[in-house]
Amino acid sequence: MRYNKNKIIRSVTVPQSLDFCREMMIKMRAMGYDMVAVTSPGPELDELRDVDGFHCVAVPMERHISIVRDLKSLIKMIRVFRKEKPQVVHSMTPKAGMICMVAAWLTHVPVRIHTFTGLVWPTATGMKRKLLMMTDWLTCACATYVIPEGQGVLNDLKNWGITKKPMRVLGYGNVRGVDMDYWKKTNASSNKLRVIKRDDVFTFIFIGRIVRDKGINELIAAFDKLSQEYKVRLLLVGKFEDTLDPVSDSTKKIIEVNSSIEYLGPQYGTDLLACYAASDCFVFPSYREGFPNTVLEAGAMGLPSIVTDINGSREIVVCKNEENVTPVKDMKVCDNGIIIPSKNEKVLYQAMEAVVKNEKMRVSMSLQARKMIASRFEQSFVQQCLIDFYKEIM
Repeated sequence: MRYNKNKIIRSVTVPQSLDFCREMMIKMRAMGYDMVAVTSPGPELDELRDVDGFHCVAVPMERHISIVRDLKSLIKMIRVFRKEKPQVVHSMTPKAGMICMVAAWLTHVPVRIHTFTGLVWPTATGMKRKLLMMTDWLTCACATYVIPEGQGVLNDLKNWGITKKPMRVLGYGNVRGVDMDYWKKTNASSNKLRVIKRDDVFTFIFIGRIVRDKGINELIAAFDKLSQEYKVRLLLVGKFEDTLDPVSDSTKKIIEVNSSIEYLGPQYGTDLLACYAASDCFVFPSYREGFPNTVLEAGAMGLPSIVTDINGSREIVVCKNEENVTPVKDMKVCDNGIIIPSKNEKVLYQAMEAVVKNEKMRVSMSLQARKMIASRFEQSFVQQCLIDFYKEIM
């Protein structure tokens, strides 16, 4: 079979994840590459086709394990690859990775790349963990190149025996990068900012899914105690997911009755920028991540971050010189934030208290936060790393 030398298929499981690929696809198309998007049906895929003018193919894929539906997706993906004849298939997200890499291997696509943006199985147990590990093993076995989004993900893939293939982190990790011209306080919605900004209280903010896996139970418990001792508030930005990974009933109750907790729901565009701009510190006590974009965004907005010691987060909140790390029991006080153990309400409370009480430390972290993101994760740099990789292997 003859392949179209400059054709690259980018695939993700659900169309919402196309946002991670869109800017890069536009840039690659301008360089002469034939870019094709393959994902499940949805308005985001339609927009990529109708507004941006890309060739798009809908292949339904389930995020959860479903043998019958996964086989149907695999058959459809094989048909797509046989018709399109791409030189490269580059997948991202777990289910798209497995289906695309197997289909590309079966159809003899020359270059098969999968990017791991996060691993689900390290926090799973029993048979579910085994199935998830087997899925990632199969993805790696069929791929010609494996790109972990960060060093932590690379170490897990290697140490857990998922693959023995050579792997490479591009740049400092992260697949999308940060548009530093967009993520700044001057772009925030002035109307939204007038409504939510308060100068008389210290404001923490969490942005993400309001679920157990993001450490919300610990965050709410720690903040509830903190709010009884200090003049603080907590902005919660995101959506509850009661069917997939609900927070505890006691957590819901505290959110309802504690007047210092303000649930804003999902926020987008300049309204989201206003939420960051109205805050003093970002808190992200997640149990697992690949490379959390919200921590990058918070840093770009000049906020210090309190994060857990997990993949991705520990690669964003860093110390340029390890000798300068401030030794505090159970905490690592870095240049642009604080790293704490996951699932530890007590240490989370201590870290939040430290940020409130120590203005000098907080100001120093704020000044470093944006500089750190710009020096490592600026969008054009991240994109160039992938472009150089494509040129090297094609």
